[in-house]
Amino acid sequence: MQLRTIRREQEMKFGTQMTPDGVRFRLWAPLVPSVELEVDGWSLPMQQDVRGWYEVEVPGVNHGSRYMFCLPDGKKVPDPASRYQPEDVDGPSEVIDPLAFEWTDLGWRGRPWEECVFYEVHIGTFTPEGTFRAAADKLEELVELGITALQIMPLADFAGRWNWGYDGVYMFAPDASYGRPEDLKALINRAHELGMMVMLDVVYNHFGPKGNYIPLYAPILNDKETPWGPGLNIDGENATVVRDLVLANARFWINEYRFDGLRFDALHAIEDSGPKHLIQDLAEQTRAASDGRHIHLIAENSHNQASWLRRRDDGTPWLYTAQWNDDLHHSLHALMTGEGQAYYQPYAERIDLVARAFAEGFAWQGEYLARENRVHGEPSAFLPPTAFVSFIQNHDHTGNRPAGERISHLVPREAARMLAALYLLSPQIPMLFMGEEWGATTPFCFFSDIKELGNAIRRSRAEELKDFPLAATHRHIDPMSESAFLGCKLDWSERTSPEAAEMLTLYKDLLQARATALTPRLVGIEGNSGSAEILGQRAFQVRWKLADGAHLNLAANLGATPQTGEWRDIVPLWCEGTFSEDALGPYTVLYWLT
Repeated sequence: MQLRTIRREQEMKFGTQMTPDGVRFRLWAPLVPSVELEVDGWSLPMQQDVRGWYEVEVPGVNHGSRYMFCLPDGKKVPDPASRYQPEDVDGPSEVIDPLAFEWTDLGWRGRPWEECVFYEVHIGTFTPEGTFRAAADKLEELVELGITALQIMPLADFAGRWNWGYDGVYMFAPDASYGRPEDLKALINRAHELGMMVMLDVVYNHFGPKGNYIPLYAPILNDKETPWGPGLNIDGENATVVRDLVLANARFWINEYRFDGLRFDALHAIEDSGPKHLIQDLAEQTRAASDGRHIHLIAENSHNQASWLRRRDDGTPWLYTAQWNDDLHHSLHALMTGEGQAYYQPYAERIDLVARAFAEGFAWQGEYLARENRVHGEPSAFLPPTAFVSFIQNHDHTGNRPAGERISHLVPREAARMLAALYLLSPQIPMLFMGEEWGATTPFCFFSDIKELGNAIRRSRAEELKDFPLAATHRHIDPMSESAFLGCKLDWSERTSPEAAEMLTLYKDLLQARATALTPRLVGIEGNSGSAEILGQRAFQVRWKLADGAHLNLAANLGATPQTGEWRDIVPLWCEGTFSEDALGPYTVLYWLT
């Protein structure tokens, strides 16, 4: 029987489009009087229209052809909508025929949001090879673990041989260090065959510091600084085309690459004074462009604006499906490690914030936050718990440390086990960070290969991390060194050690318990479902009403000494640690249904 396949393409007004005879090339360059196209050794003038667009159709050009745009001063620049940059950010773009790849995931409709168990990965350090193809070979192990959604850190082509991904400058081109576009499609196709979703982290608040040539010929940037560089011109003169570029990119990843959703980096850093905020446009247009699959949109928003997460009357998201719950992470981390520096300061020794973040989503919901000198957050109890993605570590909060220490480096083993049970069985949607499930010993630090900015990056990182302590067994890592990147690669052989195997079994069992006892009860869960009670300086209790009317109960002792209370006639869904009728043991999490 012949395998059925399908080919897919996202038509765009930007970049290249395959035609029956060749390729159409387009560039928006309103700041220059002329543009020439250089392709496969030929130079051709491009036709200009009154809106600043240049276009030319070239017969005989095919998939794999290399091209650049030549400006009037002789400067040659890549295509800002390049689908592939085989020679990095300064080299020529490559024509990619989207229809060359044959998909075999026919019938894939995605998975409902409530089934999500995320696994965040950095492709370059997820495997020794650091490629899309190597990542695809690990998917079966993730499925066996209980993962239903791969969360990939940004892939947009960046300068250098390695990078976190948040310095991307070619937003349509997966970085060549990870493989070709068809390799990424093969990874997603394989995930779908295994019943796993794939999500992509996208960055629309800034461009990276090297390789962005667009300002030479188009007004792409504004004068509003983000912490990472100038923002995009999304509300000024000529902003319409810039907005179209961003919106086209979101649709591109969903339709041409079949991603099942997007995670939007630092939405709080996107300033828009226009009639409709880009944040709203992104969600509406991305959802409208999909083919009926389950599409999930996740926000990172340090302002904790619950309004972007509102639900419709039928319970479906109005705009964004969920937000990464930094409040929950920060309050847990500060309490468990004793750290109170930098952004952990407002959360230090605040068990009430831990309890509130579990019960209501945000810990800060409109209260004055002295560190920021402003009111922080919006009320969030009206949202269902599934509007929040919970985690005990991610790329940010390991990387924002001098040595990239994981939570397993910072707390006792029994505390790490307790934390796993605590967040994996709550009604919020969980996200593991790669290697967490076996207690990986490798760090995950910040790394960059933008050599021209090496000293500036070192200085800024040193200033940013000056208040962070180093664990006794760790040293400060040079973010610009090759050893920093290589040292963050997961060591998969660790999984066979007794300690790693024990932790891996714990995670598998927890995710199995979640899938069978909790996930079916999350479909239709409503807001105002959680209530919390403080039991002691390091202990609390939460009760959630689930969609079927049952109640999920949590009692947690995050301290090293027992906590007295009353827990009679309880049949545990899960107990990590020990409990009796009148006490919770040290580092104990107790879940039960009533």
